[in-house]
Amino acid sequence: MKRNKQYILLLITATLILVSGCKTARKATSGREGIFKEKDVFMSSVQQKALQFQTLSARMNADLNIPGKSLSSRVDMKIVKDSVFQLSVQPFLGIEVFRMEFSIDSVKMMDRMNKRYVLESYESLKGETPVDFNFYNLQALFTNHLFLPGKQSISPEEFIQFFYVENEGLAELRTKDETGLHYTFTADNEEKLVSTLIANATGSQKLQWDYTDFQQANSQSFPMRMKAQVVSGNENKGSLTLNFNKIEPDVPVRMDFTIPSKYTRITYAQIIKALSNLSK
Repeated sequence: MKRNKQYILLLITATLILVSGCKTARKATSGREGIFKEKDVFMSSVQQKALQFQTLSARMNADLNIPGKSLSSRVDMKIVKDSVFQLSVQPFLGIEVFRMEFSIDSVKMMDRMNKRYVLESYESLKGETPVDFNFYNLQALFTNHLFLPGKQSISPEEFIQFFYVENEGLAELRTKDETGLHYTFTADNEEKLVSTLIANATGSQKLQWDYTDFQQANSQSFPMRMKAQVVSGNENKGSLTLNFNKIEPDVPVRMDFTIPSKYTRITYAQIIKALSNLSK
């Protein structure tokens, strides 16, 4: 039972901190190799070839690895585009023990084992996490899309905010946000996004999110394997690997986050404290 509690808390932290954790960008050449299109055309094509959906239902196996621990669980994911994003953690026999929900302005967590829940606005989490949360950027990471930090979408007029280079047979699109975090999106010559890199200005905090094993879903290409890794200094802080075994775009999804009246409300800070105690 303690192992399951550890998994739940670690998955919370992995999801919240991996996406806001911050590989120094590789040295790129400015020379063109002639296999890619001009930047604006290329960016439009990358956007168009990403999975298009209004709703999304998926099932995956999530493997979390941190120094000294390796934990796994089945996870169901449901998304209503640009509205709400839900994860259901089911470590054994398909029984849900934890649910997370991200909406436009808040995050909810429900721990069924301990009958407790978290409800926090992104505004209230400022200072608790490495960077400010943004629902749209989180949605993009989990669905293999380009994103502009802090924005809901990228318009053609905003392509100018990206620096475009070709490097070793790949194309890199680079930008940064107001806090100084650097973002590098790498695409292949088929215009598929194959990785997203987020790093602080010094490169001491890095998040690498890789996309592989592309397969067809509703005649669209989708990466059935995602791996997120966090590096601090020269130390690997851990990784989260998502192996999808079902992906269904545009099927009806039912979103429910009813919190039983007997559950106790706790804070994000308390979750992190509990995680720290379990990790000792």
